[in-house]
Amino acid sequence: MMSVLPYLVAVWIFLTGCYGLATSRNLIHAVGCLAVCQSATYVLLLTVGYRDGATAPVYSDIKPGSRPVVDPVVQALALTDVVVGATVTALLLALVLQVSKRHGTVDPDELRELRG
Repeated sequence: MMSVLPYLVAVWIFLTGCYGLATSRNLIHAVGCLAVCQSATYVLLLTVGYRDGATAPVYSDIKPGSRPVVDPVVQALALTDVVVGATVTALLLALVLQVSKRHGTVDPDELRELRG
């Protein structure tokens, strides 16, 4: 039987990050909240690839097909997601640094030049 708890945890993490993003008055805090939103995808991906009673997908010590293993593709996607998340966070923090240098603030309400 499949548990719905990991899916609920992923939704809770995502909604927590979205709430922080919606209420943020600091660009650095907003970048952190986006990172929290993306961490929900790690939980979701690992939940999708989980198999009850399965082992790691290392076939050096077992015969293929003798025991169930977790899905290695989902694990690779989760690892790729971590790398992409770190890259996006670093890029956004670099952009916040440039905004801070140019405008002297990281409060989005005080950035008058960006208003339409």
